[in-house]
Amino acid sequence: MKAVRINAPGEVEICEIEKPVRKQGEALLKILYGGICGSDLGSYRGTFVYFDYPRIPGHEISAEIVEIDENEKGLKPGMVVTCNPYFNCGHCYSCERGIVNACMDNETMGCQRDGAFCEYITMPIERIYDGKGLSPKALAAIEPFCISYHGVQRAGITPGDKVLVIGAGTIGVLAATAAKALGGEVYVSDVQPQKLDYALGNFGFDGKILNSSPEEFEKGVGEITGFFEKDGMKIPHGFDVCIEAVGLPSTFQNCIDAAAFGGKVVLIGVGKQNLDFNFTLLQKKELNVYGSRNALEKDFTELIDLVKAGKVDLEKAITDVYPFGKAAEAFADFSSNGAGMLKVMIDFTDGK
Repeated sequence: MKAVRINAPGEVEICEIEKPVRKQGEALLKILYGGICGSDLGSYRGTFVYFDYPRIPGHEISAEIVEIDENEKGLKPGMVVTCNPYFNCGHCYSCERGIVNACMDNETMGCQRDGAFCEYITMPIERIYDGKGLSPKALAAIEPFCISYHGVQRAGITPGDKVLVIGAGTIGVLAATAAKALGGEVYVSDVQPQKLDYALGNFGFDGKILNSSPEEFEKGVGEITGFFEKDGMKIPHGFDVCIEAVGLPSTFQNCIDAAAFGGKVVLIGVGKQNLDFNFTLLQKKELNVYGSRNALEKDFTELIDLVKAGKVDLEKAITDVYPFGKAAEAFADFSSNGAGMLKVMIDFTDGK
């Protein structure tokens, strides 16, 4: 069968590999759509920390069940599904405590192990979720929504909280969508005006901050949250919750700076670089700082139901779809023209 493989930074090819044979307890799946995640893009660029070359990328998928044994979940051939791509070890301290998303030896498809960007994959039945009639495109966007949703839940957002999401890419937009669904007053910040305009125009957030410079960013925070005046200086009140969805030192610092005293910061973004910052700010502001990694089964099932109920239109996040045969072009375009793209997908039913 055919597969997409990243051989080295900037080098993507369509290659031939063996079609998988399912084992007992697994299903054979035919991939329908796959989303290019920010981690996939980082792997293409050589900036993603959890990746070795060569590797098949991809973990945001929808698929059709081809072969499966009888099972307690009621999954049958022909059903369109999505999957949990985070393989936990089951015996580390995190797994023993049920924190399987933060497994100490986690292997995520397309990151620490080969991914799903190929014609067929096998998957343990317990990792497969009924799509409940959602479109294959929407189902392929459930996994990134789970990443965002899991992070937002870490913050314990309550109605009326002022929330700032830094990063208007897919994860950021979906985090803002989740925060809005929980009753937050939600604002989005990015360095790209196009992305901010798309986010506000399509998802109904409460406002934006163009992060064009530290001064403009601070001004934007103050204009939204108000100012505290001391010794002739104006200090922004700050946001109740700040969510980092980029993975850069500068954007994490933005979150620390923009958070209110007694506020919360959630780190979803992943990066390789270090940040040298005045850590006493955490003490001075008494900040609650949360890391957020992967997602849980309940995140998948809850969000499938949420989208099924019509409360979120995930297909609005999909801006570009490429046929399977043009996967290399999809990665190259996304890498160089990301300002005008949100969620980029590969159509594995179209081999042209």
